[in-house]
Amino acid sequence: MKNLLRGVRQVRKEIKRMLRGEVKCTAGTLTDDDLTESLGRDDPLILEIGCNDGSHTEWFLKLFPEAEVHCFEPDPRSLRKFRDRINSKRAAVHSLAISDHNGEIDFHVSGGLPPDASEEEYPEGWDCSGSIRQPKEVLKTHPWCTFDQTITVLTRTLDSWCEENGLADRTVDFIWADVQGAKIDLIRGARETLQRTRYFFTEYNNQELYKGQIGLNPLLRELPHFEVVTRYSDDVFSKK
Repeated sequence: MKNLLRGVRQVRKEIKRMLRGEVKCTAGTLTDDDLTESLGRDDPLILEIGCNDGSHTEWFLKLFPEAEVHCFEPDPRSLRKFRDRINSKRAAVHSLAISDHNGEIDFHVSGGLPPDASEEEYPEGWDCSGSIRQPKEVLKTHPWCTFDQTITVLTRTLDSWCEENGLADRTVDFIWADVQGAKIDLIRGARETLQRTRYFFTEYNNQELYKGQIGLNPLLRELPHFEVVTRYSDDVFSKK
């Protein structure tokens, strides 16, 4: 009887999800096989928006022996870590934020330390939650995370950057975006680039962690030419 009731509740939950137009959530996260089988080549062009310390860059370089990876990061602390970690001619890091306009923009620098992190690992404070969007609910969901400093950083739209760097006519095989609530800014400044992009992976949250952050369904509506391959609990992988 308990199993039957559990099954009924699961069916009801699934019906409610479908009525809300939500994509089914899959456990886990993007794997080596997911990415290599999807891209299907050794030399993809990858744009990594929000590369932090280069840990994912390192993953891309390992998976794809001839990849060309362009990485974007506005936080000076993360940039220093990236440059200490990544030493490859196949990866270039660019000190700027990707947004919906060209010029300068305020960047809200994250600080503090989560309970399971150490000062040795983050000697300059937590550098994984900074954003061009003003923090909002993140102050409640992660009360240890502080935003005591705002700095001015350079910003470009992805379309402008591609035009200026000779990539305007090239197919982008994969965009990895981890921009802490600023996906709408990235997308609105990348309409032309997204038309040439095969796969797009980004984090999402249905809470307004940062002011003006959009949830999953509005995000997918901004990407009408993409279809969801897999939705995870905090990320979504889509293809053109």
